Amino acid sequence: MFQQTISLPPKRRGFHLITAEISRAIPELSELKAGMCQVFIQHTSASLTINENADPTVRADFETFFNKAVPENDPDFLHNDEGSDDMPAHLKAALLGNQVLIPVRHGRLALGIWQGIYLCEHRNHGGSRTVVITAWGQ
Repeated sequence: MFQQTISLPPKRRGFHLITAEISRAIPELSELKAGMCQVFIQHTSASLTINENADPTVRADFETFFNKAVPENDPDFLHNDEGSDDMPAHLKAALLGNQVLIPVRHGRLALGIWQGIYLCEHRNHGGSRTVVITAWGQ
């Protein structure tokens, strides 16, 4: 079993491919013929998901959808200590989730040809994000 914690630099609000950063952070994957890799984000206002890795308009459309689904400045939201994006960021993160689980095959993440790991930054100024990567197998 291998584990690594990394800090991703601050990113603007939106959906960002981080597949390469994850792979570089845990070179021990190359030792596994078959296994699993869990990527977990230690934050409640950012999330992780797997989706299209080629066309950047997909990431823009994700941002558009979530902003429509969970708008800022909703007068019914009580939690707004850190601004109008505070509670919407928590809700978006809850909808997408805080982890992804990816098979490992022949020492590599077994993602589909058009799949990538996204860091979903839901805050206007979220800051750096801490991610724990755990891989296991044989």
